[in-house]
This record gives sequence, structure tokens and C-alpha cells, in this order.
Amino acid sequence: QRIQKKREKDPNYQYNLGIFYINNGQPELALKNLERSLSLDPDNTLTLIGMGLAYTMLGQFEEAEKNYQKALSLDPGLAEAHNYLGSVYQEMGMLDKAEQEFLKAATNEKYHSRELPYYNLARLYLAKEDKERAFEYIQRSLEFNENLVMSLNLYGVICEKFDKFEAAIDSYKRALKRAPDEINIKFNLAGAYLKNGDYYNAEKVLLEIKPVAEDPELKKKIDNYLKIIEENKKGLYPSGSLFPSC
Repeated sequence: QRIQKKREKDPNYQYNLGIFYINNGQPELALKNLERSLSLDPDNTLTLIGMGLAYTMLGQFEEAEKNYQKALSLDPGLAEAHNYLGSVYQEMGMLDKAEQEFLKAATNEKYHSRELPYYNLARLYLAKEDKERAFEYIQRSLEFNENLVMSLNLYGVICEKFDKFEAAIDSYKRALKRAPDEINIKFNLAGAYLKNGDYYNAEKVLLEIKPVAEDPELKKKIDNYLKIIEENKKGLYPSGSLFPSC
């Protein structure tokens, strides 16, 4: 009981417990502990960022924005807060504001994870259909961390916009070496194989992920790709075989 009472008055303990719940995908529980931490230490920027993350997970973007802005009012150099705030603005459709925040984070030389805002900038410009700028920023992201799975995946997506299917395939494969169970990356790989005319490998990957796909939209896309492959197989080889037998 003494330990429990001590923990109730310890802002660091309450903060750490809140972050535990965030990492466990439980933002509602996280908020309870983070609010407790903030009541004990109102100017703790880490707790404010944690609050922003929890509200973002709940889709309460205006509340998330308030917490990130308060953290930045206490310390304008918080690159992490700028990056998270940029993501919130992008979710709210404020792309110009999002770009400004991402750039503040990306150009902060003290930020140890600059690959993240550069990734976000690439994603933002892809949403704006500016593939050249998207390609520029995803390359910068990979310069800071060549093994970041989401950057490798996005690099592949952007390469496909330039019809660079071989480069896309290579990037998806590199991503899957680090995250072999990522079904969406496997689907992207299958799509790149298909667009590159490699129906054999496209079908192989699609048949691997079809039994484990749970998202209804993804299932539809998989079936659509398989239908395209089947139609091509029949057109190329009347016997129905994808490749002629040896």
C-alpha cells in the first residue's frame, strides 16, 4: 500500500505507465495515467507529447494538437513534437501546416530520428501527387536510416509511380527481410511483380497471403489481382498454365 501511494504521487511512474498503455494500443487507459502525471508536473513536455499521441490514436486530433502546441510553447525546439503535430495536421487535411511542421523536425540537426519527418514529407507529397518531391524526401529518409521498413515500403510505392518496377520489387524485398510478416508489403510486392509482367511470382505471393488476409478491402484487391493473372494465363497459354512445361 505504501508503494502504491508513492506511485500515485510519482509523475514519472504515471508517465511510464501511460506510455506502456500507448505501446499496448490502449489510449483510453494511457490518458488516465498521463493526466495524473500532468496534474503532478504540469510543464512536463514528454507527458504532453504522450497525451498528444493518445488523443491521436483515439482520432481526437484537435485535442492532440492542443497538447503538442503546449509542449512546443514550453520548448520550441522539440523536433519530435513538430513531427507528431505535422501528422495531426495531415490527418486534419491541413497539408501546408503539416509540411511546415515536418520541415521544422527534419531540419533540426539535434533530432535523432530525422528519417521520420522526411518519410512523412514523402508521404505528404505523394498525397499531393507530386511524385518528384516525394521521391526526393523518401531518399533522404533512407539516407538517415536505410533499414526503416516503412520508408522502404514507401520507396517501392513511389518507384512504381515512375514505372520503376524492378527497383520497387527490390525495396519491398528489403523491407520484408526486416518485417517478414507484413501482409501489406507482400501485397505491394505482388502488385509490382504483376505490373512488371512476372505473373508467376505475383501469383505465388498472392496465394501465400490470401488465406491470412483479414481486411475485406485487401481480400477484394487480392482476388482482383488473381483474376487479372488468370486472364493473362489463359491469353498467353491456352492450356491454363502460366508458363509452358519443360
